[in-house]
Amino acid sequence: MFIQTEVTPNPATLKFLPGREVLPGEPRDFRDADMARISPLASALFSVDGVSGVFLGSDFVSVTKGEAIDWAHIKPAILGAVMEHFMSGKPILAEGAASEPVDTGDEFFEDDDAETVEVIKELLATRVRPAVAMDGGDITFKGYKEGTVFLHMQGACSGCPSSTATLKSGIENLLRHFVPGVEQVQQI
Repeated sequence: MFIQTEVTPNPATLKFLPGREVLPGEPRDFRDADMARISPLASALFSVDGVSGVFLGSDFVSVTKGEAIDWAHIKPAILGAVMEHFMSGKPILAEGAASEPVDTGDEFFEDDDAETVEVIKELLATRVRPAVAMDGGDITFKGYKEGTVFLHMQGACSGCPSSTATLKSGIENLLRHFVPGVEQVQQI
């Protein structure tokens, strides 16, 4: 098995491509070992000293390291954990965890804005999320209020130095162009 790695715009995050499907459906973001208990793969990655985050996408795994750790020291262990997991045939998510809904938290918006929110979600799904996934992350809709779209960044996007530029010059401009009434985008 050959696992490719790609750098992401976030220097603390590397994207690992095992050359096969990782997690169909909605991606999962694990910010600590306790959250990762539902995933044998994420748990194995958190057992590598220095791993501070794991994001499972459709065909990739993004791993975030702590500040004091160098990639040269932990990358071989991460590659080993990913390879061992896929060679073992274990599931990505523990039995029953796959059917549990991803905790997205409550979305907030006024009933009068439901049509606008649907257009925003469609643009995010078709134009933004695929591009962000290429960088090892994801962006989810959280809310809309008085012309402001609230989004949550995950994976490589969370804590990325260029995430503000992505939000402001990329996503905000896209939404303002296609959705009347959108004035700004904020990360929450």
